[in-house]
Amino acid sequence: MQQPAQPTPLKPLWIGPIEIGFPIVQAALSGYSDSPMRTLARRHGASYTLCEVMLDKFLVDLKIRRKTRHLLHIGPDEPPVGGQLMGAEPEQFGPAAKRLSDAGFDVIDINFGCPVKKVLGRCRGGYHLSQPEVAAEIIQRVRDATPAEKPVTVKMRRGIDDAPESRDKFYEIFDRAFEIGVAAVTVHGRTVSQKYVGPSRWEFLRELKAHAGSRTVLGSGDLFDAQACLDMIRYTGVDGVTVARGAIGNPWVFQQARELAAGRPLPEPPSLHQQRDVIAEHYRMAEELYGAERCVPGMRKFAIKYSQLHPRQAEVRADFVRVKLPGQWREVLDHWYAEDLPGVHPTVDEPNPLATAPAPAAPALV
Repeated sequence: MQQPAQPTPLKPLWIGPIEIGFPIVQAALSGYSDSPMRTLARRHGASYTLCEVMLDKFLVDLKIRRKTRHLLHIGPDEPPVGGQLMGAEPEQFGPAAKRLSDAGFDVIDINFGCPVKKVLGRCRGGYHLSQPEVAAEIIQRVRDATPAEKPVTVKMRRGIDDAPESRDKFYEIFDRAFEIGVAAVTVHGRTVSQKYVGPSRWEFLRELKAHAGSRTVLGSGDLFDAQACLDMIRYTGVDGVTVARGAIGNPWVFQQARELAAGRPLPEPPSLHQQRDVIAEHYRMAEELYGAERCVPGMRKFAIKYSQLHPRQAEVRADFVRVKLPGQWREVLDHWYAEDLPGVHPTVDEPNPLATAPAPAAPALV
């Protein structure tokens, strides 16, 4: 176990009038951050979570049935929770934002960051970073359609690419967003063209926060463990960070960050019985929300991530992948999690940028 460090004095995070508190939150994760995942993150120390991104037109036309009820479901342990929108046509965003607000989401977030090829090909997500006027119109329509007391936020990447024109457009959208009335902007330190290749440029976030001043900026990118979350805040001065891939199958990352921020040692990884209980609870909530048959394929992708905390990861993962029927899930837990052995921390294949390069003096935190 590492030795205790000095406490990291973190300012409470606010998103407009909503006091979030601890400034390490769970990001929107397409195909993952549904109600069960968000609930577990909140129970393990995340102060705020965002739902998986939803298409504006789909939301406007959505009829709540058994197969779609999970999309707008908010559990009792979740609030505050954000709903994220993505789309192409500005006129669709207002009605979609109202639908999310009426469903009970506390914050409406606009996705200008998704780098997936088919999303860009349909002029959605990160594509809007190439057209500041359209981006500003979308933000205005969402702000106008959302009740004044509910914050609107934006998710961006640092540009389409590294061309000077992309940089100029990024800053134009960023500044216009706050002029229109957004409460916060989250920025991923990679460009859209990078997708998830290469390091996230934390130095850009540092520069951006200096430009933003008192405006609320959250950082994103290469946050795969608790220490990286604190390192990004210390180095860049951002007001908070959003954990994305690093939170899949590892809700404990939020409590671990709280311990490190308090100057206490990094906790030991959850034991196998602790893991078993959380996986079983995740499955129970998913089964309740989706039904016994539909939840099995969806839980498989989570199980692959949960298995990374088991000392015999490869074998556990293989058994989870073979699960086809609801009852087989419990069989895997009974076999591999019967003895309460120590767990392991997930392997970090993409270390945070500060782990490989010397950092200049960080801005003061108060």
